[in-house]
Amino acid sequence: MPIHINKSVLIATIVSLIFSTFAQAQTASKDISINQKSRPKNIILLIGDGMGLAQMYAALTATQDNLRMTNCPNIALVKTFSDSDYITDSAAAGTAIATGNKTTNGMIGMLPDKTPVTSILKYAENHGLATGLVTTCDITHATPAAFIANVENRKMAQEIALQFLYTDIDVFIGGGYDNFTKRADSLNLIDSLLVRNYQIATTISEMNAINRGKLAALLYPKHPSKMSEGRGDMLPVSTAKALELLSKNENGFFLMVEGSQIDWGGHDNDLDYILNETIDFDKACGIALDFAEKNGETLIIITADHETGGLSLPGGELKSGKPEGKFSTGDHSAIPVPLYAKGPGGDQFDGLIDNTDIFKIMYRLFGFEVIKE
Repeated sequence: MPIHINKSVLIATIVSLIFSTFAQAQTASKDISINQKSRPKNIILLIGDGMGLAQMYAALTATQDNLRMTNCPNIALVKTFSDSDYITDSAAAGTAIATGNKTTNGMIGMLPDKTPVTSILKYAENHGLATGLVTTCDITHATPAAFIANVENRKMAQEIALQFLYTDIDVFIGGGYDNFTKRADSLNLIDSLLVRNYQIATTISEMNAINRGKLAALLYPKHPSKMSEGRGDMLPVSTAKALELLSKNENGFFLMVEGSQIDWGGHDNDLDYILNETIDFDKACGIALDFAEKNGETLIIITADHETGGLSLPGGELKSGKPEGKFSTGDHSAIPVPLYAKGPGGDQFDGLIDNTDIFKIMYRLFGFEVIKE
């Protein structure tokens, strides 16, 4: 018995198959494009500690609409809650950003059950990239510590300092010299760093004289001073020095830069303190953005670990550069924080994301391996 084929159905089926094949080819082509063309060789992660949207906009007002970070084309909002609390601290937030894992407030580089987890900085080291940390606080403080250490309590500063010796970090710049020398265990970690081929700098001029190799610049006994008390251009200059040294690695690099004291201005409910520190942090962002513009293979990510102070802006004037601020707390808040990105892979950051997503996206863009959700 002859088989009757409906020609209209046959034509429709063929057309459908053609379009389906074309769509699959387009999707495959897009995936290849993301993997090859949008993968950065270098990532610079800049964290304004305590910098919420209000802190950013107050600084934008004070600079009369001249804040470099706001020139980034890709923007997201970041949720910051920790495993233990609706309102995170810097230890848990730093751990989330650095490792992709939520943890209990106060813990560094560990899950709530005290299982150590690996940071993006250590993954970068393991894959042959150069790595660095720059901060305007003691280098063992919570945010930088989250990239280098695994400890139960953020107050374990001397143990955190010791764990710098367990890594192969190339450059670290900040305060905290005393935690490497005036120690309860009587160890002199400066000697240990020298044995590991680090060049030690205790002043900015000494730091600037170093043009190659590994650098440990511990520029202050404890924390650096405030901008208003004479710190000067330590952060942007240190950022430039770190980039100079790290960019010599042909495999690429990962650098974290922290504007630490925006947070302290929030705790003090001191708007001028916040403005000085945020504008200084933005200068470091400008150094990073200029480097990336010339380099062409660098992803810039600018964000915060949390908001501090519950700052609102009930008044102000952009023309005169005078914001007015009010605070609702002397502590952190749960308000999501902004994220700005520019460069290869920057379009992966959009919408409302979790702070753990920052690690996951960096990890994928570096191409280390596939992370299962």
